[in-house]
Amino acid sequence: MSADGAIPVFHRGYDGGAGEVGQVIGAMQALQRLAGPQRMLMIGDSKLISYANLAAMTAQGVAFIAPASKQYVAGEALACLQVADAVEVDYIAARDAGKDATQRGIWHVLDDAMTLAGPPKKDPVLRLRRVFVHSSARAAAAATARARKLDRAREDLARLERGLGSRHYPTEQAVADRVAVIGRARRVAAYLTAEIDADPVTGKPALTWQFDQHAIDAEAATDGWYALLTNLPADTADAAQVLRHYKGQEAVERRYQAFKGPLAVTSLYLKNNRRINALITVICWALLIFCLIERQVRQALAAHGATKVDGLYASRPAIPTGRLIFDALAGIRLIPGHRPIPPTIPQPTDLQLHLLDLLDIDPRDLR
Repeated sequence: MSADGAIPVFHRGYDGGAGEVGQVIGAMQALQRLAGPQRMLMIGDSKLISYANLAAMTAQGVAFIAPASKQYVAGEALACLQVADAVEVDYIAARDAGKDATQRGIWHVLDDAMTLAGPPKKDPVLRLRRVFVHSSARAAAAATARARKLDRAREDLARLERGLGSRHYPTEQAVADRVAVIGRARRVAAYLTAEIDADPVTGKPALTWQFDQHAIDAEAATDGWYALLTNLPADTADAAQVLRHYKGQEAVERRYQAFKGPLAVTSLYLKNNRRINALITVICWALLIFCLIERQVRQALAAHGATKVDGLYASRPAIPTGRLIFDALAGIRLIPGHRPIPPTIPQPTDLQLHLLDLLDIDPRDLR
């Protein structure tokens, strides 16, 4: 996607078994041919990060920003960070734009550095900027999710305790198997400890369990923190600007959502991979038109100092999206003309006329 209007400029279909991390260099080279001599900044998810990818981008003079997985930045490094040592970023997420200032998410950043060595020792060591980011919204969500899964695990374990010795859990092994399932299903295995034994007289299994508070606290210390890796020089983009650049990635996610949503086609069987690839290409062309229409409407609004259209969503002003625009125009009918009578649009709504004006389109022009 381009930064201007999130317009799709490149796509490629891959085999279903192709690993994402191995496709970065090919995509980068294709984008370089498309962009020409202009400087490039590639923003991706954690699959962008590998020594081979970063070395290739650095050698080609391509800037990058991507989050680091635990393989490259361990949780221990995040647990040592303090929000008080970081700098608050003047950034408001789109989802928080209409909220009171006290209810908005807050971001803090902390600039750092790290090195990354290649698999063979002869490979040069890459020196990267590591920008630690703390999101208050992400921290709150992590705490809420952990509390919820702990509560559900407690309920499951209490139910198991009530059933000890029954036909479902007659032996120690059956109880141990169930504890293991609870740990996996509720994702609490990292801090669930359990002791299982049997009554020497009745043989009924007994269960004693607890959550390791130290492990919970260690995980909680990382709540809200993640690391972005980049090769952008600090004098080109400070830590706050690196975060703002990275947040632009959500435009790509929105286009994937449109690809799988409004542009989704009925399930069908295709005989070979060539036809699958062709269908993907056709949908990408449709996505291009979809996005250009959205961009045109937004630019036309901006020229008049506006950002929203009245009545576009639930009878209230809304920022125009491709889906809302097409939904509003879906009811338009065109009656073909016969000389000397021109084509006509019967009873268009004010909203439809306004959108057609913003698009500078007269659908009666059938040339």
